[in-house]
Amino acid sequence: MEDTNRSTASNAPTGVGPWPGGSNSWPDDERLDPDLLANGDTRNVEDQYRYWTMDAIRADMAQRSTGLHVAIENVEHDFNIGSIVRTANALGARRVWIVGRKRWNRRGAMVTDRYLDVAHVDDCQALARQCVEQGITLIGIDNVEGSRPLEGAVIPERACLVFGAERGGLSEAMRRACSQILHITQYGSTRSMNVGHAAAIAMWAWVVQTKATS
Repeated sequence: MEDTNRSTASNAPTGVGPWPGGSNSWPDDERLDPDLLANGDTRNVEDQYRYWTMDAIRADMAQRSTGLHVAIENVEHDFNIGSIVRTANALGARRVWIVGRKRWNRRGAMVTDRYLDVAHVDDCQALARQCVEQGITLIGIDNVEGSRPLEGAVIPERACLVFGAERGGLSEAMRRACSQILHITQYGSTRSMNVGHAAAIAMWAWVVQTKATS
């Protein structure tokens, strides 16, 4: 049986209890997990996936996923990586690439990485090769000199948005590998925003643009 997940706001369980009526009333559906039907499903999943096995959820998400890929340079074992993975899952990304160190801080992902294709590549050159082979445009998100505003930019439907470390942003090698670098226009006093927040804004901008033109 899969691990359950409880709300961070309280100790009360989320989700649903055991299937009403006992085992004699269980639906005849191979996607459903007998353990979850018997004991309830308190995982952090959409209601449409209640009682489904992890493999069934992964298969359905892969079939319905968008053309969006997300990549993260893992140079600092950053807690924000988990947050970015969680947002990528919520917005239906096809894949998340972890670039560099293979081990990453999964805490912020809230187990959403179990239902999403998370792959690893050794460096930015390997990521760039994957993008070329799959017909994906690699786009960096960073507020560096020469970058263009995200608002108003045309982001291809098959794109990989890549994000750097919290403190240093994208590496120089990654910036060279990108077809363009976009930044989020800011109006306050701080020079930069949290990379997890920036990633959420950029992914949402891609979703809005893609849905508007589809």
